[in-house]
Formats: sequence, C-alpha cells, structure tokens
Amino acid sequence: MDLGLQGKVALVSAASKGLGYGVARALATDGARVSICSRDDATISAAAAKLTEETHAEVIYSACDVTQAADIQAWVDQTVEQWGTIDALLINAGGPPAGLIKDLTDAQWQAAFDLTLMSTIRLIRAALPHMKNGGSILTITSSSIKEPIERLGLSTVMRSGVAGLVKTLADELAGDNIRVNNLIPGRIATDRVAQLDAGAAQRSGKSIEQVRADSIAKIPLKRLGTIDDFGAAAAFLLSPAASYITGASLRVDGGAMRSI
Repeated sequence: MDLGLQGKVALVSAASKGLGYGVARALATDGARVSICSRDDATISAAAAKLTEETHAEVIYSACDVTQAADIQAWVDQTVEQWGTIDALLINAGGPPAGLIKDLTDAQWQAAFDLTLMSTIRLIRAALPHMKNGGSILTITSSSIKEPIERLGLSTVMRSGVAGLVKTLADELAGDNIRVNNLIPGRIATDRVAQLDAGAAQRSGKSIEQVRADSIAKIPLKRLGTIDDFGAAAAFLLSPAASYITGASLRVDGGAMRSI
C-alpha cells in the first residue's frame, strides 16, 4: 500500500530512540523527509546518522527541549528553512515520573504540565502556520488515559488533557484540511517500559523477568509490541492514506486494554 508519504515533510519529536525513533524510521522508509529532535545533541545526531544509514532518506536534526518554547520555535524554523513546509507532526515526549498523587509536589505537577501538555500546545501552535496545504498531527499518549495505571497519576492527568486537546483541534482544524489524531501505546519494548518494570519489580520483590512475564500473560497477542509495530500505525495516521480519519484515538496494544 502506498501511503503517499514520498517527499512529505514530517517533524518527529523525542526521536533519538524508542517510540519516536520507530515513527521516524517508518516515515523515512516510506519516502518522507524527516526532521527529528531530542534534548541531547549527541544522541539526536547519532539517531539521525543511523536513520539516514537505515533508510537513505533526507534527515535533519535539532537539539530541542520541548519544555522550552524557544527551542520548539527554533526547530520548526530550521525545518521550514530547509524544506519550506510541514506536512506531518508527531508529538512525543518522555513520560512524567511515577509516584502516588498524595506525594506529588506543585513543582512536579508544573513540570509534568510543561513536558506533556504545554509542549503539545506549543508544537502545534508553531507548526500550524506552515501547514498551508493541509496536513496531519499525531500525538502519543498512554494507555493510562483509558485505564489508569498504578503510580502514574501525573501521566494519566496530563495525557488525558492531550486527548481532549486532540478531539477539540480535530473540529477546529478540519476546515483547513488538517487532521488531528492520538496514538495510544500499550506494552511496547522501550526503555520507558523497562524502567517501569524495574520499579514494579523493586516494589513487589519479584524479578524484572517475572514482572515482564506477568504483563505479557495479560496481552491477548502474548508479546510486547515493537517500535516498528508502533511506527507503522503512526506512519499510516500521519499519511494521506488516512485522509478520512481525524479526532480518533488508536490503540497499539496487542489487545491488552479491556475498555471498549
């Protein structure tokens, strides 16, 4: 299936590894020109080199802290200066730390707001003026917006806000032929999931391997997802092939979430 991504310009944030890198690779493999960012210059530079080697696509990169409005604007400006337009935007950021609601400080709430919700608003606001021919925006949230996860209250609250933003913007931007959707990862084999498993193991007294096995047992497809599984779904939603899909939340979870 031709997704129609050849020559399209796509921005992918937090793309040095994990879900972001998987999405960037899927887009680049299908012919998109990809601009990637993350906070650390060395890691995003290495990711860009690897992506170019793997896909032979046009790739540029920027060190960008998505909690900083100036960094976001600089990244968007760099991309537009290079390629003149923006066709697709993938919004991703590291997850807020785990913790019980009763123990979280005002500073932690503010940091989570800046990292998860405000970064999404700023990225969209910066990219929109350059989506003159329409386009697609896709956010990555968490299964916690459907089924709250123990000790991930910060993520649940902030990412639920992102889901509400997506639905609102889908209405507001439809007249400009800009689609806005949300992608919900389940148990994907990433560093973030490994960190959560390690924390669960420490609290429960189980081994990390047992914690992971217990999680996999609850997934109907009986395996963790890969970043390529996730990237393929993202590339579809970001592409012209998904031209009649907006305001949707797609789960990439192997059937794990029990909610309807």
